[in-house]
Amino acid sequence: MNALPEPGRVVPVIVGPTASGKTAVALALAEILRVEVLSADSRQVYRCMDIGTAKPSAVERERVPHHFIDIINPDEEFSAGRFGDEGRAVIADVFARGRTPLIVGGSGLYVRSLVDGLFEGPGADPEFRDALQARLERGELGALVEELRRVDPEAAVRIDPTKPRRVVRALEVYHVTGKPLSALQEENAVQVNFIPRFFGLMWERQALYARINTRCDSMVASGLVEEAARLEQRGFSRSLNALNTVGYKEALALLHGEISRDDMLSQFKQNSRRYAKRQMTWFRRDSRISWLRVHEGFNPGDVARAIAAKVT
Repeated sequence: MNALPEPGRVVPVIVGPTASGKTAVALALAEILRVEVLSADSRQVYRCMDIGTAKPSAVERERVPHHFIDIINPDEEFSAGRFGDEGRAVIADVFARGRTPLIVGGSGLYVRSLVDGLFEGPGADPEFRDALQARLERGELGALVEELRRVDPEAAVRIDPTKPRRVVRALEVYHVTGKPLSALQEENAVQVNFIPRFFGLMWERQALYARINTRCDSMVASGLVEEAARLEQRGFSRSLNALNTVGYKEALALLHGEISRDDMLSQFKQNSRRYAKRQMTWFRRDSRISWLRVHEGFNPGDVARAIAAKVT
């Protein structure tokens, strides 16, 4: 267990959906506070995936130190639990150097792992997992989600039902331990030695969706399809978790002749909007978040100053 939070060790946490302006606000906050950014983004950890993950530019990263960007290849594994463990060590190091850690990202599970800890659960039961996997392959995901709601309603609310591996894992934990995963996570929560202060960027839905559409157009114009092609040329399979994500999976489908360019762009935008909706569903459940309303043409500096006033 880590030590109890020390006075003054406040860590601002900026969250929000994709394309909401988190990076711009973080860079503006760096003009006010001596911050180093911990990227809580499950895809920015991968090298060679720049355009589709909207990584901060090389110039921006030279201006403000960033952690957890470009640390592994797309065919390597990286978990939320590992991010939490390593991220807490980085936070301690940043404080030791007299700077302020700043957590920025839209991956809710990564943020939760870092600030609350994440219980990985017991070992696998291969036979039971194989049985659940067979049911998934028969198209029974809906039935599995309903089972999870019965045995662990709290986990069922937290887990994205479009990510069947997490549904399977929660059911497996209940099978192995007789306890809900949510209860085990609470029992095994870590004590962090800093005080997170949460801020969320809240958009009116249609304005955010328009912003997402524009970003998708920009990514494609900037070479997203060509980036996906280079990844395959380097031997990274489209079946990898890293590439089976919004933007890359549509681009790869285009490259394999499965959809037209128009369909690729349409699906990319639609799936990005759906992802943003899931992100907001996750974040709205966290009562610790102070929501800051933003709009097209907002000044990131104004938002940064509002955040700085509450953490200093």
